[in-house]
Amino acid sequence: MANNKSSKKRIQIAERNRLRNRTYKSALRTLMKRCFTACQAYSQQPGDEARVSVQSSMNAAFSKIDKAVKVGVLHRNTGANQKSRLSVAVKKVLEPAASPSQV
Repeated sequence: MANNKSSKKRIQIAERNRLRNRTYKSALRTLMKRCFTACQAYSQQPGDEARVSVQSSMNAAFSKIDKAVKVGVLHRNTGANQKSRLSVAVKKVLEPAASPSQV
């Protein structure tokens, strides 16, 4: 247990930061899952509404990732990796694959 005032304060600050980081990470995971499920829904039933849903969910996830990196919750390489994963999934769904005859 902490013996002096400054170490007690550091424990309080660390706990506050841990809770804030946890909320950021939780929201981030939720938005990423939402984007992946929107991609899956679009691949099963393509349409304008589903396409808009995929785009908006990707934008929301990108925004949250950027904010988490800015605040210091995530390392910038981790944020870039997650954004890359999302964009690959979205591109795979939105852009039709070239058929072998066109290649």
